[in-house]
Amino acid sequence: MSFLQVRNVYKRFGANEVLRGINLSVEEHQVVCLIGPSGCGKSTLLRCINGLEEIQGGEIRLHGDRITGPGVDLNALRRDVGIVFQSFNLFPHMSVLQNITLAPTQVLRMPQAEAQAKAMALLKRIGLAHKAQAYPDQLSGGQQQRVAIVRALAMEPMLLLLDEITSALDPELVSEVLNLLRELAREGMTMVLATHEMGFAREVASKVCFMYEGVVHEEGPPEQIFTNPQHERTQQFLASIIEAGRL
Repeated sequence: MSFLQVRNVYKRFGANEVLRGINLSVEEHQVVCLIGPSGCGKSTLLRCINGLEEIQGGEIRLHGDRITGPGVDLNALRRDVGIVFQSFNLFPHMSVLQNITLAPTQVLRMPQAEAQAKAMALLKRIGLAHKAQAYPDQLSGGQQQRVAIVRALAMEPMLLLLDEITSALDPELVSEVLNLLRELAREGMTMVLATHEMGFAREVASKVCFMYEGVVHEEGPPEQIFTNPQHERTQQFLASIIEAGRL
């Protein structure tokens, strides 16, 4: 069985069926990029994997254990599955260091000194140790997003979900965030990303999944998807991306 298995998952918001029997498998240490037009269900799928949204059908398993449906320990799930959003979601009244150490000390019951030492090591790694006492509004968007990723990493998750994390950034700040993800990929972090960064997906992904109208319409290695897509809808989507100069 795959490390992460999404089986025939349905998700509705009222009458709007956002996920329509979606299937997806992710192996350990893979980087899987979800691409597709806005509204195709990429973000909703990530939120379902993390337990932020309940599903109406199917199941999701991590390491063989069911992580959807009744009786699931959501706190345990979120210790194992980190998620980073496009809007950073840092606590504005807390310093960078406090933002990163909050979950390890409160959820993992890690001693404060140990949590701070780990946080400082992570901040040093991304070149932001000097910002440990700064507040989010004193950081650039790229710095805030890197701190948000580090906050997720501080929990030492088995799986990291990233939801359009560069879409709110100015173009010149995107590269510093993508460089961090490249480093994590090289180290073997298992990641599932919803992204519009096609060049990054082509370079780093183990597998690319094109989503359309709530299902995985086509999937395969990056070279296949980007140079020889099999389905007409995938071809149309990539043609529009190329026309916009984004690939």
